[in-house]
Amino acid sequence: MTTIDLTLYPERRKRAIQRARERNIIIPTYAQMKDPAKIPAKVKEELAKIGLWDLHPRNLFRINWHNAPKSSGGGFGNVNTLELPPALTGVPARIIAIVGKWFPTGAHKVGAAFSCLVPRLVTGQFDPTTQKAVWPSTGNYCRGGAYDSALLACDSIAILPEGMSKERFEWLSKVAGETIKTPGSESNVKEIFDKCWELRKSGQDLMIFNQFDEFPNYLWHYEVTGHAIEEAYKRVAKPGDEFRGITSATGSAGTIASGDYLKQVFPASKIAASEALQCPTLLENGFGAHRIEGIGDKHVPWIHNVRNTDLVVAIDDNAVVNVARLFNEEDGRAYLVEKGVPEALVAQLDLLGFSGISNVLTAIKMAKYYEMGEHDVIFTIATDSMELYQSRIHEMREEMGAYGPREAAADYARWLMQESTDNMLELRHPDRRRVHNLKYFTWVEQQGKTYAEILDMWSQPDYWTSVQKQADEIDELIVEFNQEVGLA
Repeated sequence: MTTIDLTLYPERRKRAIQRARERNIIIPTYAQMKDPAKIPAKVKEELAKIGLWDLHPRNLFRINWHNAPKSSGGGFGNVNTLELPPALTGVPARIIAIVGKWFPTGAHKVGAAFSCLVPRLVTGQFDPTTQKAVWPSTGNYCRGGAYDSALLACDSIAILPEGMSKERFEWLSKVAGETIKTPGSESNVKEIFDKCWELRKSGQDLMIFNQFDEFPNYLWHYEVTGHAIEEAYKRVAKPGDEFRGITSATGSAGTIASGDYLKQVFPASKIAASEALQCPTLLENGFGAHRIEGIGDKHVPWIHNVRNTDLVVAIDDNAVVNVARLFNEEDGRAYLVEKGVPEALVAQLDLLGFSGISNVLTAIKMAKYYEMGEHDVIFTIATDSMELYQSRIHEMREEMGAYGPREAAADYARWLMQESTDNMLELRHPDRRRVHNLKYFTWVEQQGKTYAEILDMWSQPDYWTSVQKQADEIDELIVEFNQEVGLA
């Protein structure tokens, strides 16, 4: 059994409470992130005058899937979704993405970072008056961590590979206390871990929030993202529809944890984990580099519940970059309209960033593999939007040349209509055990986990459910903290 450590440190907690009082900080609960109707009216009134990305402490209450799709002053409504029709996907199944663009920072990772920081803040384990919060990431998580740190009045260090999009670095330069660039790009996760060990040995007073082994990351998506997908499905389901599952890049294995909740609600549903074909770690114990920013790889995250994963899907990064052009170049969008994709939807396809496109392609392959029909519903995740990748579009124009109707027709046919069921594996029990065993090489040999822990993770039936039950306990700590701050 494992649980999130909620040991109290009273003196440090007092300093955190005083800092929150001085900085006008109220912390939302998981219950409020699941259901914004529970957010106090006073907070909603304040948010009416605050921009979505503003460094204002009330924006902590915008860490949820229900934000109005506007850049400033928005309230809360339904979970933001984008349904992709057969004219775009080439399959009759209903493929629906929940949209991350309308979180502060433009990506849902701000929620995972919040969930990692707050339990340690309200227990006094993390002291914002003396310690720096370190956020190792391949992109959006360290942006979310730096943002949450700024809102919660904590100093921060963001770590990410030097090859990530320049939009990330430009924004971090204004928000993070310090930004560290590590060698490589998306698949170079070990280099990030190596930098964390270097910082641990530096003598600085800091705390590292490693999304790849932080169970609060798992809990946030199980509790908040899982409920958001359930709510969205119940809103859009038609008579005869069946919830068939979710697709998600493994990444840090946070988002895919929503599938654990959804399987409890919809027992027949499945979880499809995707990765880059150029780095097929789960599929083939492989390695390599790729261009699908935001998914991380060359290891199995500690918090990935592999026993609950049904399908592994590898996506060619050539598909992702070419579909990104199809969805965002003027001639690409015109071609999609010509092929019957509604113009209003085409205008929204920039809601899908690189990992979102990869997740959609995974859903298409899943629908084809299981021969799904018009009443089968798959949900997937648009982690971020093309707002964070505009520089990549310009780079592709320079590398590949101008984009016209001929290129659009080729990309539509090859990467969407002709998406195949190649490079997929439906996991048997031995396959799941093989993938789980890969954790040993990263986490036991390199990162200080124990042999006993990795065995317990596989064999103990309550290992994952013990974490799932902690949201209410953490909420109680948050409520007590806010009461002592005296602003709620």
